[in-house]
Amino acid sequence: MVSNSDLDATLDLVRASSAGPVEGIFGPASMTWRIDREAVIFLGAGRALLLQLAHPWVAAAVAEHSRTFSDPIGRFHRTFELMFTMVFGSLDGALAAARRLHRRHAGITGVLPEAAGAFAKGSAYSANDIAALRWVHATLVETAAIAHDLVLPPLSAEERERYWVESRLFGSLFGLKPADLPTDWPSFADYIAATAQSDTLSVSTAARDVAQHIFTGARPWLRPPRWYLALTVGMLPERLRIGFGFDVDERDKRAAERALKWIRRVYPHLPSRLRYVGPYHEAQARLRGKPQPDLATRWLNRVWTGRMRLDDRQER
Repeated sequence: MVSNSDLDATLDLVRASSAGPVEGIFGPASMTWRIDREAVIFLGAGRALLLQLAHPWVAAAVAEHSRTFSDPIGRFHRTFELMFTMVFGSLDGALAAARRLHRRHAGITGVLPEAAGAFAKGSAYSANDIAALRWVHATLVETAAIAHDLVLPPLSAEERERYWVESRLFGSLFGLKPADLPTDWPSFADYIAATAQSDTLSVSTAARDVAQHIFTGARPWLRPPRWYLALTVGMLPERLRIGFGFDVDERDKRAAERALKWIRRVYPHLPSRLRYVGPYHEAQARLRGKPQPDLATRWLNRVWTGRMRLDDRQER
């Protein structure tokens, strides 16, 4: 488990390694800002979610402790408000967001209602478990790189390594110590591949229920388009694709190919105001000494996080 003292220790590492009080954890020269500012990263959001749900502990926690079924948009906003504050917020704001996330996770405990993969029925789970946090962190990092490379020039080996060094610091915001994470990108890729083939991942009933609700069972105006579902499913390992059981036909796959072809043609030419997410624009304004983002940025933030600005409050 990640205890309060564990989190204090990793946040001390973050503070010592950060770009600065105003720049935040990573700052404008970082690979993390360069990648996570891109709106196109959300092409991978569904993949990251399904990979997380494939961990039985995560699926049970989401099914039993979140408002995904009753308020899917709210859950989307709350998740990305926290993540964007960690990435693009000030140093104090990012550290405060990390503490809020840890407190939220501390209340998420329970027992599995059924056996799934390596986990027996009735076994205890906790959202602050190191192994589960490591997997959630991994899905976010790897999927961001994959989504980036789907549309933009692929990251070089050197850029991937820089991104992983920064991602280890991002992991510290979850309470993960350096020893809890692979040392370099090749080791990280090996960890992902080994976990994907292991019985740590297994699509439980809870995982299927949550996934089906989000992709096909929510109100019609909330459902992702069929091409997005086909793109998402196509990025999963085969055994997980089968496990989730989505009905994706050849027409859906062709629609995904057409959509991706169109996005690759148009996206690089979009103005930065549309191409980059609102929290990135807010961070840039903060660096220019303007703590209040302009109206366009506030409305972009509303789309991504449900709030007009990042929750950049301090906590002691």
